[in-house]
Amino acid sequence: MSEDKGPEDYRAAMFRRFVNAVYWTGAAVACAALVLVSAVIPWAVYTRYILNSASSWPEPMAVLLTVGITFIGSANCYRQRIHMNMTVGTDLLPPLLRRVSLLLSELLMGVIAIFMLVWGLKLVQTTWGNSVDEFPWMSVGVTYLPIVVSGAMLLLFVVERLTIGPPPQDGSEAHVPVE
Repeated sequence: MSEDKGPEDYRAAMFRRFVNAVYWTGAAVACAALVLVSAVIPWAVYTRYILNSASSWPEPMAVLLTVGITFIGSANCYRQRIHMNMTVGTDLLPPLLRRVSLLLSELLMGVIAIFMLVWGLKLVQTTWGNSVDEFPWMSVGVTYLPIVVSGAMLLLFVVERLTIGPPPQDGSEAHVPVE
């Protein structure tokens, strides 16, 4: 006998698919940035020590890519709960207080995500007219975009946890550790 899924289940499944797409897009962007950093740094070493004529762009490019890796990667780590966290205190709490502390933690993370989103966007807007010295064609505002993107991703992941729960932990998705 098959059970008909209601509109709430359908919406939850669609939302989960959307959040998964955001997650995987973030993972692809962070991985691509990591590959680019791995190519840029050897080029900097080659030009400095082999050619004796150091390029000016590899170091700032590596820094910009690393910022992107850090912000976007940390949002993805938060979704999967593979970030560094301390659970010693909450593990000792009774079940009701543990649930309350987890809810409070999610709400505080939502506040941080909104802060990153709002103030990051203001930072991008304020610096958009300036250019990066090593890359005159690039706006300084672009360098702050990972803050905004990460804040939006974090907020989406918090909404996911608060509305439909965390991502599955049954191993059905290759990136989710089985506990």
